Amino acid sequence: MAKPLRFRRSTERWTAGRVRSDLHAALDANLGASMSSPWYRQPEGYDARRFEMDNGDVALFAWNDDGGFWIGNTETPRALWGTEKYTFREVPTPVAQWAEQELLAQLHEEAPWLAKYPAISRFFLPVLLSKDGRHTSREFFREYAAGFPDASREAGLSFYEEFLATEPFEERHVMAAKLGTAEHLDLTRMSATMSEFTVAKLLVDAGYEVTPEIEVTTGHAIDFRADRDGTGNLVEVTRPMAPRDRSAGSAVRSIRETVETKTTGQLEAHGGGVTLFVDCSSFDDGEWGRLLSERPSVGHRPAVVFRVQPGNSTQAYTNGTVPVDLPGYVDVR
Repeated sequence: MAKPLRFRRSTERWTAGRVRSDLHAALDANLGASMSSPWYRQPEGYDARRFEMDNGDVALFAWNDDGGFWIGNTETPRALWGTEKYTFREVPTPVAQWAEQELLAQLHEEAPWLAKYPAISRFFLPVLLSKDGRHTSREFFREYAAGFPDASREAGLSFYEEFLATEPFEERHVMAAKLGTAEHLDLTRMSATMSEFTVAKLLVDAGYEVTPEIEVTTGHAIDFRADRDGTGNLVEVTRPMAPRDRSAGSAVRSIRETVETKTTGQLEAHGGGVTLFVDCSSFDDGEWGRLLSERPSVGHRPAVVFRVQPGNSTQAYTNGTVPVDLPGYVDVR
């Protein structure tokens, strides 16, 4: 399975003639391909070419006397096999900025509706234009409001657009890659991934800096560390399936079974000190209302059980003494 877009770096010598013979000719023979000048000014200090394949794939190559950088959602020409891969943050800034500009233009040509959400487009670009995941990731945002079952596309995407526009993560690749690049839509898994963004937004709105994927001594990774005023708190996120989609058929049982998966795994191994956020945004009004009225224990303390309705309300209840604050707009029962 292909993964999110990354650059390949070649340290060999490149010329316009070699680009034509080793890259374009190979692509053209296998897929049918055209080679042209890039749409935007090539990065300073580099020559650059754009490749468009008959099947809709696209690729870019920029080179100078120190080697070349390749990125694309197509097959890798043999001349670049075995080269190391790098994220946008790990390559020279002129190359990264030029490639991002080219690829965002490509994305918005293929999916014009995404142009309304530039922060989402940029953040998830490595997935939205990936080889295997570009169609499913776009479908997830377009048809499923990024995992909010009762929200419009505009409401769901605007919720994340506002958050990502603040550039909350120092390195986007780790979080963007979590959305995945599968050819088949997995609504449950992708919605659970977006719950991590939802919790990160709640923490940022409450004044915390968030760092994802915190490795702990047990060998596990905890979703976030939330830092404020010199104090850090570990935060893990889980998202139960809606009771109507489970054989359990009960809101209480749904959250307890989901939390049990966490508590008998990484949280148990860690031995405490982690706040668990349980995202019930997939629950309908009746299912969520029953939880709020009963406020059941979820099997882990401290815990925040919450539901977000974009453009409407965010409600929550807590189990135990929660060491992190929630933003003022959260209605805590």
